Amino acid sequence: MGVLVYGSQGRTFDIEDRLLAHLRVVFMNKLRRNEPFMFHRAADAGTYSVWVHPAVPIVFQFSGSRPPTINRQWVETLMIEAGGANGLRVIPEPASADV
Repeated sequence: MGVLVYGSQGRTFDIEDRLLAHLRVVFMNKLRRNEPFMFHRAADAGTYSVWVHPAVPIVFQFSGSRPPTINRQWVETLMIEAGGANGLRVIPEPASADV
């Protein structure tokens, strides 16, 4: 289980390493283009929404020793979600896992 640390006050969100690796690619691409977006995630304590902006510090902390392979189809789908009116909602990983 990895951790997404967001903001100067260090708000943390537990996220499974495989999903976190894919979110890192999406966040990196959106923020590199200076495209802030809303990120929504359901958790045990409820649902949270975070406004992701280039000026806010983000740390992706992985618990595993090896990086997960990246499913390009999933990244593309998550990128489309992030660019939509409702923001980025995590959707299930498609079956095909391109590297």
